[in-house]
Amino acid sequence: MSAQNTTLRGLGYAFLGFAVFASHDALIKVLGGTYSVLQIIFFATLFSFVPMAVTILTDRTTGNFLPHHPWLVLLRSGLMVTAMSCAFYAFSVMPLAEVYSLLFSFPLIVTVLSIPILGEVVRAQRWAAVGVGLIGVLIVLRPGATDITLGHLAALTAAFCSAFASVLVRKIGNEERSAVLILYPMLLAIAVMSLAQPAVYQPPSLLHLAMMALVGVFSVIAQHLIILAYRAAPAGVIAPSQYSQIIWATLFGMIFFGERPGGWVAVGASIIIASGVYVVWRESRANTTSVNTPVLRVRSPRSDTGATRPGS
Repeated sequence: MSAQNTTLRGLGYAFLGFAVFASHDALIKVLGGTYSVLQIIFFATLFSFVPMAVTILTDRTTGNFLPHHPWLVLLRSGLMVTAMSCAFYAFSVMPLAEVYSLLFSFPLIVTVLSIPILGEVVRAQRWAAVGVGLIGVLIVLRPGATDITLGHLAALTAAFCSAFASVLVRKIGNEERSAVLILYPMLLAIAVMSLAQPAVYQPPSLLHLAMMALVGVFSVIAQHLIILAYRAAPAGVIAPSQYSQIIWATLFGMIFFGERPGGWVAVGASIIIASGVYVVWRESRANTTSVNTPVLRVRSPRSDTGATRPGS
């Protein structure tokens, strides 16, 4: 198969994977109107754990599940559970497109965190992109002109925790098995959310239980599609495709939730996306002075199942 066909196939996997993730997030918004996000996460993780565990256990190359860096693995797992909880909450209380606008600050946060954690050298151009992206975030939030809600703070916290967890993968990923990086966050999520169930549990209807299961299944399907995408095409080609999610978010928001993204959100989101794409473009250049290229290496902010290392 020619390189062009392989790249197109990779893009097809990526766009499909992020469309599935957008559908996953729309389901969370529907369920969030009735159930606590802690209950949604508990059941969704349970349902995604089964196919993920079967996949891992049937892989003869997996080996044991003891981490080489237990404290860093635990820290990353905690960050991922926090990111998932905050993102689920933001989706349940805010317009989908507005949540995505804030989550898309992920590559900018990765760029900043890569300095102390990876020893990355960030040049003036990428610092400028981070500054422009911050302006985009401020335009979305418009402090003083609109109220900054708990949902806004949750979305930003999710972006930060996802970025921090992803940079940690770059630090320890070469020494830890993919199975360890996938299973530990899932096990921690199940353990923590199970403790919360006595306080938040509401008996779900059969339809809603099926929707929670679908959230988990969609997460696994989307992760595998994105893994296939990064295996088929260069990271610099695939990484910008994550921004296609805002198109789906806008459509789903308008059709199913009666949402109409405001003009300031559209302007801010455009600035955040442009700055993120610029960071990806800078890192994908053949003559880049960056050694670690942290944004390209961490691939995607999606961390619902713990698989933040596509291609590993």
